[in-house]
Amino acid sequence: MGNWVVTHWFSVLFLAAWLGLNIFLFVHAFLFFEKADKYYYTRQILGSALAWARASARCLNFNSMLILLPVCRNLLSFLRGSCSFCRRTLRKQLDHNLTFHKLVAYMICLHTAIHIIAHLFNFERYSRSRQATDGCLASILSNLSHQEKEGDSWLNPIQSPNMTVEYVTFTSIAGLTGVIITIALVLMVTSAMEFIRRSYFEVFWYTHHIFIIYFVGLGIHGIGGMVRGQTEESLDESHPHKCAEFFEKWGDPDSHCKRPQFEGLPAESWKWILTPSILYIFERILRFYRSRQKVVITKVVMYPSKVLELQMNKRGFSMEVGQYIFVNCPLISCLEWHPFTLTSAPEEDFFSIHIRAAGDWTESLIRAFEQQHSPVPRIEVDGPFGTVSEDVFQYEVAMLVGAGIGVTPFASILKSIWYKFRNADHSLKTQKDGLKQKTFFGRPMWDNEFSTIATAHPKSVVGVFLCGPQTLARSLRKCCQRYSSLNPRKVQFYFNKENF
Repeated sequence: MGNWVVTHWFSVLFLAAWLGLNIFLFVHAFLFFEKADKYYYTRQILGSALAWARASARCLNFNSMLILLPVCRNLLSFLRGSCSFCRRTLRKQLDHNLTFHKLVAYMICLHTAIHIIAHLFNFERYSRSRQATDGCLASILSNLSHQEKEGDSWLNPIQSPNMTVEYVTFTSIAGLTGVIITIALVLMVTSAMEFIRRSYFEVFWYTHHIFIIYFVGLGIHGIGGMVRGQTEESLDESHPHKCAEFFEKWGDPDSHCKRPQFEGLPAESWKWILTPSILYIFERILRFYRSRQKVVITKVVMYPSKVLELQMNKRGFSMEVGQYIFVNCPLISCLEWHPFTLTSAPEEDFFSIHIRAAGDWTESLIRAFEQQHSPVPRIEVDGPFGTVSEDVFQYEVAMLVGAGIGVTPFASILKSIWYKFRNADHSLKTQKDGLKQKTFFGRPMWDNEFSTIATAHPKSVVGVFLCGPQTLARSLRKCCQRYSSLNPRKVQFYFNKENF
């Protein structure tokens, strides 16, 4: 289990670094807004809720910066190719892109909840201090908007005692965009649940594109400058440490303390999300350009159990084993793109996919190709994109496990192995007796299989590749850990799972 320990700890270190950055950003922002003199008067109204709101906002910005990167498929394919010379441990981290995407989304949800709760307290305190008539410091600060005629002095966004929190929420930039991006986030997260994503992919697909609204709203959320602090000039003239206790004499001709002046906190979110947004826009432009290139369907094969094979050609198309493409059929929907693993080998003069009826879109596609008297539907293709199966030829021994339609990635691999041996490709690390093994159908006894391979290849590196459900993945991962030797020079099992 030596290789598993290294891979596991590398993943742990990566997650620890991410969590550490979140903690650092939160604590740093919290202490700044809790201690900075610039926000002394703001804290007199809001208390510690100010620091909670700003610290969670900082982490929201950080994770919103990261959320798009794991789904930039062209970027991941480029990194996978660039890291071909790296250790397996480094390359395998790219296979966890969707897991990291989900973790970042959960972190965004957590800090969104903290941010909303903190602002609920803030609005309640804004309203309470605006209605106060006891002449306290919070009350005086809340009334500055009407008393001060020099400069931009207001601190409390609730401008009159009769103004409600609801009115401020839906008429201010911060409040309205906050409501919109919260609704967008809730819809995206709920529609991404496993049950909905598997059973109603169209709902997931369309709803997840609300991320555009989320990012636009986030980018302009802070433009209104609702959270305000004392200006630097005002700090020099009327520092709160020497003037706060004399607030009743602010503005008196014989007083050395002037009324404090305030300014809105500059918008920060757009700075965090600008670079990944530009990167993602380029990603989508590249996808669009590739998808508009003409695809020629050279062969259509219908198999039992509603499985459709499409063999296609496309100018400039180049693939590796185990890769996948996204397919669109404008006849069914111009917006829906679905992933399918390539079942052809790179050595063949076409590329192919196998499609099983597993939802409204796939059933409609199969029906469209079954209509023999109608023209062949037009297909658009984006890709190919890299997966973990690309590394199969880096192993001396490969164990391929497919469940149901999950056998499709391995059709490409087995074809390519056959071509490589036929053409005497000496760059292939996989031992020739991978091909002499039988193909087993049904559910094997995994302990027997791993024990047999470990005995037959006592000093080999074995790649275990799965395209199947999570329950099977857990079983195989445990077997890889159990049968890997503690001695790194002896048999090592590396677990690899396809993720889309």
